[in-house]
Amino acid sequence: YAGLSARFTASLKHVPGAIKLNLQPARTIDVIRSGDVVSITFPRSEPEYAPSDAPLDVIYEDDDLLVVNKSGDIAVHPTHNHQGDTLANVVAGHLIRQGKDPVFRAVGRLDKYTSGCVVVALNRLAAGKLNGETDKTYIAVVTGDPGEQGVIDLPIIRPDPGKTLRAVGEGGLPSVTRWERIVTDGALTLVRVSPETGRTHQIRVHFSAVGHPLFGDDMYGGPHTLVIGGTEVFMPRAALHCREAALIHPVTGREMIFTAPFPEDMKRLQICKHFCGFLA
Repeated sequence: YAGLSARFTASLKHVPGAIKLNLQPARTIDVIRSGDVVSITFPRSEPEYAPSDAPLDVIYEDDDLLVVNKSGDIAVHPTHNHQGDTLANVVAGHLIRQGKDPVFRAVGRLDKYTSGCVVVALNRLAAGKLNGETDKTYIAVVTGDPGEQGVIDLPIIRPDPGKTLRAVGEGGLPSVTRWERIVTDGALTLVRVSPETGRTHQIRVHFSAVGHPLFGDDMYGGPHTLVIGGTEVFMPRAALHCREAALIHPVTGREMIFTAPFPEDMKRLQICKHFCGFLA
C-alpha cells in the first residue's frame, strides 16, 4: 500500500487518525477512487540512541531524507567501544531539535575511519524504498600504482566471527569493486571507486588483496607513513572518502546526487593536491 510494507500498514490500524481519506479517518479496506487524497501520519518513535548535542555537517535535509558528511573519526552505530559518541547519537540529537522522529535509519553505512556521505531515511516509507537503491562513489588513495582501471571480483569472508576483520576467501560473499585511476606519482595513486556490492570493508579488503592497500589502513597492510621524494608523508586513517551518493527520492521520484566536501586530512596529501579542481 503506497510503497509501505504490509506489516507497517497493519500497524497503522492501531493508531487513531494515522490513515485519512479526504481528511477523514479511513481504514485500509476502504475503496479509493480517482481524485481521492490519502494521507498517512507516521507515529512518533522514542529515540533508539541517546541524543548528542555535537554539531552535524548536513549536506541536505527534507521531511524524508537527511544526508550528512561524516568525519573520518566517528563510528556510525554504537558498539561496546563507542557509546554516546556515534553518528547515530548526533543524528538523534539533531532530529529532536528539528522536531522530527529521532529514529536513526542509515541507508548503508561507512566504516568508522571512512569519511563522506551517509544517507539517513527519516521515515519507514523512505527507508523501505531506499534499501539497496543508493549508488555511492568513493575516492581513495592506494599505495603503488594499480594501473588505469579495473574490476576486482573476489569473494569476501569473515575469518573470525568475533572480529570485524574481513578477507578474500573461497566460499565468501560475492563482491565486486570497479575503479579507475585519477592520478599517480608511483608511490601513491588517487582512484575513483564504484562498488557494485556493499560488503563490510569491501574496498579496503579488495585493494589489499591485489597488492595495493589503502594508505593509512594498517588493518589491511597499508602504512601510515611513506617517504616520497625525500619528504615524509603521514595519513592517520585509511584514505577513503565517500564522495557521492546518488538516489531516486523516495517520495518525489526525483533523481538526486549528493556530494561530500573532501576531508582536510586527505586534501593535505600531495597526490590529492594534483587534482584539486576535482576535489574542491
